[in-house]
Amino acid sequence: MDAQTCLKKLSYVGVLAFATVDETGGPQVRNISAIHYEPDALYFFTARGKDFCRELLASPKVQVLGYTMYKEMIRLSGTAEPVPDAEQAAWRDRIFAEQPYLANVYPGATRQIGIVFRIRDMDIEYFNLGVSPIFRQSYTIGAGQTKPKGYRVTDACIGCKRCAAHCPQGCIDVTQKPAVIRQEHCLHCGACFEACPVGAVERRAPR
Repeated sequence: MDAQTCLKKLSYVGVLAFATVDETGGPQVRNISAIHYEPDALYFFTARGKDFCRELLASPKVQVLGYTMYKEMIRLSGTAEPVPDAEQAAWRDRIFAEQPYLANVYPGATRQIGIVFRIRDMDIEYFNLGVSPIFRQSYTIGAGQTKPKGYRVTDACIGCKRCAAHCPQGCIDVTQKPAVIRQEHCLHCGACFEACPVGAVERRAPR
């Protein structure tokens, strides 16, 4: 698995959920399918008059979520920026060519009401619930940065192995001290955190 494979899987999903924040700070989610994929970027079309467009222009951070039939979750976090004016028509026409249904939504010259955004610097999280143990990994494109998530066992570990006994995925190695959580199989459920009698398990802090 890698970042480009994740983008390819998102293209197979087709309709993706885009999360933004409105002017009151409230979360907003839309399903978007007017998308074009490049190996290092994601381009998408929306109308300039839509709340979605205004929210992106005011606060360009966005999360994109896709879920495959194989129980794979792919979450992409990045910054959406309008494509330069000189490139707008070319990218818009390309998206319309790849998504013929758009001609019914914006027939003829009415497509000019639209604007194309792109996401180039992104953090991608891949999470597969369809395998045992589950598998997760993070990837970046461009200047995207991954942020540590989940839990870790500190040097306060006393070797009681309760964390492993409560782990639903059996992903904690207690053959060493402190115990080690295999992050690629971790659910981030917090069972180890709650079970530790000495508070040796802590959340992984963002860098």
